[in-house]
Amino acid sequence: MPIYHKLGSIPPKRHTQFRKENGDLYYEQLFGTIGFDGMSTNMYHEHRPTQVKEIKQQYSVAPKIAKANNIQSYRLRGFQVTPQEDYLESRKIVLTNSDCHIVLAAPKKSMTDYFYKNTDSDEVLFIHRGTGKLRTMLGNLDFKYGDYLVIPRGMIYKIDFDTEDNRLFIVESRRPIYTPKRYRNWFGQLLEHAPFCERDIRRPEELETHNEKGDFVIKVKKKDEIFDMVYATHPFDVVGYDGYNYPYAFSIHDFEPITGRIHQPPPVHQTFETDAFVICSFVPRLYDYHPLAIPAPYNHSNIDSDEVLYYVDGDFMSRNDIEAGHISLHPAGIPHGPHPGAVERSIGKTETQELAVMVDTFKPLMVTEEAMKIADEKYYQSWLE
Repeated sequence: MPIYHKLGSIPPKRHTQFRKENGDLYYEQLFGTIGFDGMSTNMYHEHRPTQVKEIKQQYSVAPKIAKANNIQSYRLRGFQVTPQEDYLESRKIVLTNSDCHIVLAAPKKSMTDYFYKNTDSDEVLFIHRGTGKLRTMLGNLDFKYGDYLVIPRGMIYKIDFDTEDNRLFIVESRRPIYTPKRYRNWFGQLLEHAPFCERDIRRPEELETHNEKGDFVIKVKKKDEIFDMVYATHPFDVVGYDGYNYPYAFSIHDFEPITGRIHQPPPVHQTFETDAFVICSFVPRLYDYHPLAIPAPYNHSNIDSDEVLYYVDGDFMSRNDIEAGHISLHPAGIPHGPHPGAVERSIGKTETQELAVMVDTFKPLMVTEEAMKIADEKYYQSWLE
């Protein structure tokens, strides 16, 4: 996140002696990205962060592919994913390519027995249902309905859920996730025409520091496998840090929509970007106000990208028979557009209360076996009149 953030105690100069009250040194760690060229954070530990006692097991969590080359539009009924006790076991990859995984999860229990670190990918967790606390080595963030939690790769974390009723839409990105560059100046500051600003970004405020030794299991994801690694000290032993690489939260309800006299293209809804896909937020907004406006979107050919829409809440004007938790997949190479009757229904309407998250990928998505369990295989025929 291109906002400088400081939490806890740090020395006045980096890479210099920083001592405890008893005279011992704290252990400095540079937590960086893209070699030494990307955003980084300098943190200070009670103990060496390198003390691995044991590597217990290694197992695959790679998705099983049902359709490697897909040209069929699908509807996935996301709320049909069965809730599971464990957070990691509840994560079901439904769509995937070499740049990202698109995941549905319905965890019932908080993470109590282990910590988690994804070394493959940045993660964006969209909270559809549930409240709780994201606990990380760089501080904690409370979350609620409508929050995006952006977790950089390599971040050690746990999640505490307040209840067992939780639904998450997750994007794992092998590319760094940023705010859209067209909304930033050359210093990284969000510009006046951006649909959100730095005040909307919630940064960690509560830093947990545990000076503990023992056996601490961190489940580490690397190349779609999990390694159960046992560390000799508590991973949340940071006394302070500063920098630009840390988890943060942004609420979809703080996204200010950009509207116009005629229908605006999807890029006006863009919220996050990578060089391989974008994430957009469709929020309640006024419709187009040209006297002959057609609020429904026009038909569009996905020549270069797959479109994934995750429906959150409200009225989904351009679709028939769509409910909260559904996902529509409109693959590259063929046109898609409003369902029969949607254009006519939209004329004269002045506003929408829809809430949805869109992911547009620049490489085709493969459909997994988990997706086929909740798929409507006749959806592609729903435009027939």
